[in-house]
Amino acid sequence: MTTEPRRLRIAIVGPTHPYKGGIAQHTTELARRLSAAGHDVRLVSWSAQYPALLYPGQQTVAEPEIPPYAATTYPLSWRRPDSWWRVGRRLAAEVDWVVVVMVTPVQVPAYLTILRAMRGGRARVLALCHNVLPHERRGVDERLVRAVLSRADAVLVHSPAEAALARSLTGVHVAVCPLPAFLRPAPPDPSETRSVRRRLLFFGLVRPYKGLEVLLRALPSVPDVDLVVAGEFWQGVDDTRALVDSLGLTGRVEIRPGYVPSDDVPALFRSADALVVPYLSSTGSQHAYLAFEYGIPVVATRVGALPEQVRDGVDGLLCEPGDADSLAAALRRLYEPGMLDRLRSGIRPVDADAQWKDYLDVLVSTLTGAVR
Repeated sequence: MTTEPRRLRIAIVGPTHPYKGGIAQHTTELARRLSAAGHDVRLVSWSAQYPALLYPGQQTVAEPEIPPYAATTYPLSWRRPDSWWRVGRRLAAEVDWVVVVMVTPVQVPAYLTILRAMRGGRARVLALCHNVLPHERRGVDERLVRAVLSRADAVLVHSPAEAALARSLTGVHVAVCPLPAFLRPAPPDPSETRSVRRRLLFFGLVRPYKGLEVLLRALPSVPDVDLVVAGEFWQGVDDTRALVDSLGLTGRVEIRPGYVPSDDVPALFRSADALVVPYLSSTGSQHAYLAFEYGIPVVATRVGALPEQVRDGVDGLLCEPGDADSLAAALRRLYEPGMLDRLRSGIRPVDADAQWKDYLDVLVSTLTGAVR
């Protein structure tokens, strides 16, 4: 006799379209896949996530990056603390679990209000942490995050290091599972051969922890190789342009500031020999999966889950974080005779469905097994 899996009523509180970026995409895909697995899922999102002053770049996009989830509402606004309370009271009575997506400590007052409003109801809380603490931390961040985690019934993180950090902040159960891929299938490649272009790609939001400065300082030691930097600059582009000039890299570094529309991504990746992910800290990177989808290897640092995503000498190369000499050595190795062909041949398509199955198994078993 088999037992039917329990059907859970789940509310996910977090960003989705029109907000852009990996966390919004993950939240949306999580809702869709939990629903497809037979659970009753609603996505509760933000009409105004946080003040523009706290996010100087482009917060939203016109076209969805992945298909939106149908059962989505937008009752939350940073301007309306009363909306936080109303959402909490409603969810306390209507669902079994509330999955709170931790994006930034700035949202902790809203989440604490939601959790207070849920007191006395049946719903329990899972804190889903993409990063337990921000990469660039303020003195108050640990106290804010501890306040949420200590009021949750369980926590889910994406790497063992993040699990250890979460356990230092709360005594509740902490589950860990690697971040699964959420990718649009790559369109067919119109070219039949992949030549060596001697061009590298740095892609995505540019923040200090992403290590772009280290990459630029490594590049003078890698002759006759160009770099394209494509993405939004968190603190403006002037300092980066000045560093490029001071290093004598003018003409070798092309800077394309601003959000990269999805239609521009295929040509951008296919024009590069490799994606460079020189992060100083990380829990993982969707960009590594994206590079593999387009058939290009990845040069990455040994931080977070990157050494599990990138197999050194197989589909990419690894180096030490914050070390321009180590990165330069990896880039020179990339252009040794035959290395690019070897790494390209080692790339395997990402099995996103298998990754998501593992992820949902961990999440659902955490929900059904967690106790107060």
